[in-house]
Amino acid sequence: MDTHKKQWKAISLFAGAGGCSLGFKNAGVDIIAAFENAEPAIATYNANFGTNRCHNVDLENCDFFQLRNELKLRQGELDLIIGGPPCQGFTTAGNRFWDDPRNKLLQNYAQALEVFYPRWFMMENVEGILTTAAGTYVVECIKRMISLGYTVYLKKMYLQEYAVPQRRKRVIIVGNREGKDFDFPEPVEVASGAIYKKSSFTLREAISDLELCDMPEIDHMRKEETGIQLERISALKVGQTMKDLPEHLQHDSFKRRALRRVCDGTPTEKRGGAPSGLKRLSYNEPCLTITSAAPSEFVHPTQNRTLTIRECARVQTFPDSFKFYGTDAQKILQIGNAIPPVFAELMAKQIMRCDANTTKRMLPSLAKFDVTKATAKSPALQKTCSMLSALQVPEFEQLKMEV
Repeated sequence: MDTHKKQWKAISLFAGAGGCSLGFKNAGVDIIAAFENAEPAIATYNANFGTNRCHNVDLENCDFFQLRNELKLRQGELDLIIGGPPCQGFTTAGNRFWDDPRNKLLQNYAQALEVFYPRWFMMENVEGILTTAAGTYVVECIKRMISLGYTVYLKKMYLQEYAVPQRRKRVIIVGNREGKDFDFPEPVEVASGAIYKKSSFTLREAISDLELCDMPEIDHMRKEETGIQLERISALKVGQTMKDLPEHLQHDSFKRRALRRVCDGTPTEKRGGAPSGLKRLSYNEPCLTITSAAPSEFVHPTQNRTLTIRECARVQTFPDSFKFYGTDAQKILQIGNAIPPVFAELMAKQIMRCDANTTKRMLPSLAKFDVTKATAKSPALQKTCSMLSALQVPEFEQLKMEV
């Protein structure tokens, strides 16, 4: 079957507002169905992709055989599954990992792979997955993928290197059940400088045209600050945070959080200092990572206000034609949780390119992994790397599989 000339079919799990779906759709993939359990995100998805594309399904307690039957798919017919379960942060290590109900989302994700058995999958997660539960979470996850017959590739990716105007790090896991070799896409531009601030994908490029007027129809409504909050924001210079303000301008919650950092006996300098709170962004750098707190903490580079919902969406590379539904809090949560569509499109094109061009046949294993750009690793990350290395097939066995 000449799969790379047919339109690929995919489903999206934990679809959110549809950032990943938009990127894959723009690359030519047909997202035949999406699944999510947050009503505002479902409303957003269906408004932008078409009625009833996204279904309200509790992926922690669903029957994937039923979902597959409802979609009239045979096992192995699907080309792709995109999206990944959130890393919940607690787990029982060792032999009971898969019995622990707190790992239900991961268990069900593995079951979805088994039931649908797509040729490829792409799973995204926060960088914390690499060290959660001393590395057990990501290692057990990949073990299960390998046991299902997938060759797996893992990389921590710095999204400012892939045309996203934001310093955002994410772990991407790609798998293929046909033994096809995969290489992650080369950066559009390699970021450099302290914490990789130097990039041509800057905040100025993303939002500078939104300075002059409000546009309620696209959720761009500039907030007029008053009182002490205006004093705080006005006092911040580019690159400064709450800790740079005079003490009388630091709000009480900031002081309490700063104090808690040393009350357990750990010196402040070893805990990263006080939380930063408000932050004045720079036009000449990629934005800080967009989260649900961005409109309350990220101060505009040149105006004395915080970012609007649309400015946050721009930083996440959503087009202005993409509309969000729900309350303001629900909208920014959808935006902050999304995979930037521009990055997703690059990943989609790379998967299809490798599918068409591969000349190797790899054994089910963790074929390649890359967990940091830094030259040094923390002890926790070193431990994870050691466990990941144990999942790799020796090179001579891989060579036997080459065509």
